[in-house]
Amino acid sequence: MSPRLVTKQGPLKGSVYGLDGEDFSVGRNPANRLSIGDASLSRQHCVITSREGQFVIKDLDSRNGTFVNGVPARERVLVPGDEIQIGNSLFLYLIEEDETITTQAVRLDERNLLTGATVVLRNEDSRYLQPDKISTGPLPAARVSKDLRALLKISTALNSTHKLEMLERQLMECMFDVVPAARGAILLLGENPEEFGSAYSWDKAAGPVDPFPVSGTVVRRVLGEKIGVLSTDVMEDVSLGGSKSLLAAETHSLIAVPLMIFERLMGLIYVDTNEPKNKLDSDHLELMTAIAAISAVSLDNARQMEQLESENRRLREEINIQHSMVGESAPMRAVYRFISRVAPTDSTVLITGESGTGKELVARAIHRNSTRAGKPFVAINCAALTETLLESELFGHERGAFTGAVAQKRGKLEVAEGGTVFLDEMGDLALTLQVKLLRVLQEREFERVGGTRPIHIDIRLIAATNRDLAENAKTGAFRQDLYYRLNVVSIEMPPLRERKDDIPLLASYFAARSVERTKRQVRGISPEARACLTNYDWPGNVRELENAIERAVVLGSSEFILPEDLPEAMLEIDRPEGVGIARYHEALATAKKQVILRAIEQTGSYTEAAKLLGVHPNYLHRLIRNLNLKSLVKGMD
Repeated sequence: MSPRLVTKQGPLKGSVYGLDGEDFSVGRNPANRLSIGDASLSRQHCVITSREGQFVIKDLDSRNGTFVNGVPARERVLVPGDEIQIGNSLFLYLIEEDETITTQAVRLDERNLLTGATVVLRNEDSRYLQPDKISTGPLPAARVSKDLRALLKISTALNSTHKLEMLERQLMECMFDVVPAARGAILLLGENPEEFGSAYSWDKAAGPVDPFPVSGTVVRRVLGEKIGVLSTDVMEDVSLGGSKSLLAAETHSLIAVPLMIFERLMGLIYVDTNEPKNKLDSDHLELMTAIAAISAVSLDNARQMEQLESENRRLREEINIQHSMVGESAPMRAVYRFISRVAPTDSTVLITGESGTGKELVARAIHRNSTRAGKPFVAINCAALTETLLESELFGHERGAFTGAVAQKRGKLEVAEGGTVFLDEMGDLALTLQVKLLRVLQEREFERVGGTRPIHIDIRLIAATNRDLAENAKTGAFRQDLYYRLNVVSIEMPPLRERKDDIPLLASYFAARSVERTKRQVRGISPEARACLTNYDWPGNVRELENAIERAVVLGSSEFILPEDLPEAMLEIDRPEGVGIARYHEALATAKKQVILRAIEQTGSYTEAAKLLGVHPNYLHRLIRNLNLKSLVKGMD
C-alpha cells in the first residue's frame, strides 16, 4: 500500500505527500513535516499518525479546527477517499494498492538498438515549442502547416475527455496521421519510478494491441536524461523476436520522447516502424517532442481522475453509514451503531430525547442508509398544525370534504409511497388522529378525509418526541396500543451536556457554516470562548449552540469569537480551576456571586432574595446553579 495526501485546493495544489510510519505534522511552523504559509492555520495545527496499520488524524487544539469530509474532527481514523480541510487547503487521503491500477507488462528488449545513427533532442530545443523558430526552419511551409494542424487537432482532442484510455486512443489516432510509424506505446510510470504503472499500445493497422517489446536501452536513456531519442538506422539483423503477433518484426527506426510536467517525469511515448520506405527522421522527432509536451498534463490529470474515481467507488462500497451529524463521543458512537443496525430493516423506529438533540437528523440518516433511500423522505411536525389541518396534511382529502376543499388533495402518507414518513413531536398528536395512525401501522391503509375508498401504502414510519410516551400511555394522554406499535425499536438521543467532548467540534462546524453564510472573516474560536461553551449546560442542546455561534459570528468584531460575543447566560457559569477567561467577565461573575449571597443572607429565602434583587425567582435559581452556589445556600426555600 502507498498511503498519501493529494492536495486538491490551497497554496500547494497538485502536490502529493506520502505517509510513512512517522508522525506527519501540519501547521505554519517550519518545523512541521508539512509547513503551509497560511494565516488560517495554527502553528501546530494537526498531525497524522500510524496506529495499528491505520492512519489517524488528530487536531492539535487548532483555532480553526480540522475538518474531515466537511465535519470537524478532533481525532479520527482516516479511510480512503476522506477529504481533509485544513485552513484554506483541501487534501484527499488515498491508499493506492497494487491492484488499483490495471498494469500490463511492458517488455524491455535488452539488445542495443542504438547501433545506427542516433539523434537526441531536449524539450527546450524543439522547434514547435519555440514559436519564433517555426518560420525560420528548413522545413517546407506545407509540412510546417500540416504539423501545426496536427498539434491543434491533438490539443483539441485532449480537452474532449477525461477518461485515460479514450485520451490515449485519440492521441494515438492523431499522432499516427502525421508520423509514419507502424506501432506505438504510451508508457506511464507508476508509484515506483523504476516500473511502469500502465501501458497503452497501438498498431497502425490493428488499433489497440497487447504490449510489445520496446528497447530497454532507449527507454532508460530517455528516462535517465529526459531527452527525446531518434534511431534512424537500426541494424537489419536485429529482430525483436519472441512475439507471435505481427508486431514482432524487425525495427528500422524508432523515436522515444519523455512526458514531462515541469521537471517531473511521468512516462514516455515510444513509436517505431519496420518499413524502410517510411523511415522516421529528425523532423518527426521535433513534432513528437511537441506532442508529448502538450499531452503530458492531460494524461496525468486523466490518470489522477481515474485513481480518485476508483478510490471513491471503493469508499462508497465500504461506508456502512452516511449521516450529517457531528460528534465523536461515546454517546454519539452508540447512535451511529444504532443507525447502522436498524437502517437496513423496515421496522418502525421511535426516537426520544430533549428538543434540539438532532432527532430528525437520525431519522434522515436511517432513511439514507436504508433500501428506501431512493424514495421520498417526508417530515411532518405534529405540533405545528391544528388537529383538522394535520389530518388533511397526513391523509389528504376528497373534493368537497369541507369548506375550501375545492379539489382532491393527496396526503403526505401517499406522497411518501415507498419511502419514509417522519412524524416529529409525536406526543402532541390528538387522540382521534392516534386512532387513525394506529390503523395505518396495522393495516398499511387509510382513507382520505371525506373519502370512502381505502388507500394502500408502502411506507416506513419513524416517530420522534421530547415527551415521556411511556408515562403518557399510563395516564391516558397517549394511546397504549399506539405506543407499543411505535416502540418497536427506540433510541434516546443524548443531550449535549452528556457529550461535552463534542462541543468544540460542533462549535467549529457551526462557526464555519456561519462564516460562509455571513461572509465575515472569522478565523476561529478563542480558548476563553471555548471554555465558556464547554462548561455551559445547554438546555436547548445543539440547536441552542448553533444559534449562539451564529450570534457570535454576526455580532463579533474581531477575527476570533471571544467570550463577550456569546450570550450572557454562558458567562455566568463558574469556571473550574485552571480555565482562563477575560478579566472583565471574571470580575463580573465574582460580583454576581457576592450580590446573590448577600441578598440570600439578608432574606433567608430564594423568593425574598429575588424580590430584593429585582429578578424572577426562576432566574435566581438559574444563576445559583450556573455560578455553582448551591452548596453555599443549602436549606433555603
